[in-house]
Amino acid sequence: MPNLAANLSMMFHEHEPLDRFDAARRAGFKGVEYLRPYSDPAETVAAALRDSGLTMALINFPSGEDKASERGLTALPGREADFDARLDTVLHYAQALDCTQVHLTAGVPSPDADPAACRAVYIRNIQTAAHHFAPHGITVLVEPINRRDSPGYYINRQDHAIEILDAVGAPNARLQMDIYHCQIVEGDVAEKICQNIARIAHFQIAGVPERFEPDTGEVNYPYLFDLIDGLGFTGWIGCEYRPKGDTAAGLGWAAPYGVTPV
Repeated sequence: MPNLAANLSMMFHEHEPLDRFDAARRAGFKGVEYLRPYSDPAETVAAALRDSGLTMALINFPSGEDKASERGLTALPGREADFDARLDTVLHYAQALDCTQVHLTAGVPSPDADPAACRAVYIRNIQTAAHHFAPHGITVLVEPINRRDSPGYYINRQDHAIEILDAVGAPNARLQMDIYHCQIVEGDVAEKICQNIARIAHFQIAGVPERFEPDTGEVNYPYLFDLIDGLGFTGWIGCEYRPKGDTAAGLGWAAPYGVTPV
């Protein structure tokens, strides 16, 4: 059975951010993702998490100064100092939240950026973060993201992510496979899951194409959940979607997988 984690950055917007932890607990989730916890002190977020009794499955590395356009720093040439300056902050939050996975958002390089320089800095920054976090049992994740939702985003294909991870060569650098993005960019999702399951540390899901609940659109998630279970995956599957209405009211799709109100 899939281990479903609610994405608190996209779900439960009926509640204030720190109240979403308890809302997710009451909806029946056992885990959460919180992509941008940095607006509140780590201890404050940790208290909300602790009170809810949930597990923090994933946080994101902070975006750049212009969050709307940069969408991350990891693949931006010339921003290495900015990236390095955030490492200890991320470690502080990850440790406070007992979170063992950090997604290194690649970002949107400028149109005139040298592709070779982007690749080199991306590999360098992933290696730096992997080395920084390894003594603390934290895995860094690479996620391809579609360019329809994020124009210009550096990485958008699974094979590109695997090539980058091979170049990084760190055992605690792994793939974050978002099935929503993969379906939009590439399709053939089941085959890519089978090909890459040994490299995948975290999945995310949403309905395609609208990014609503996973029981809407063109992807057969019950089939994929069975496939993922059969491959022996025991990590988290993040529900990174935009509810069409009230979040809890739209969770009927998750009831067969143990997400029921408590």
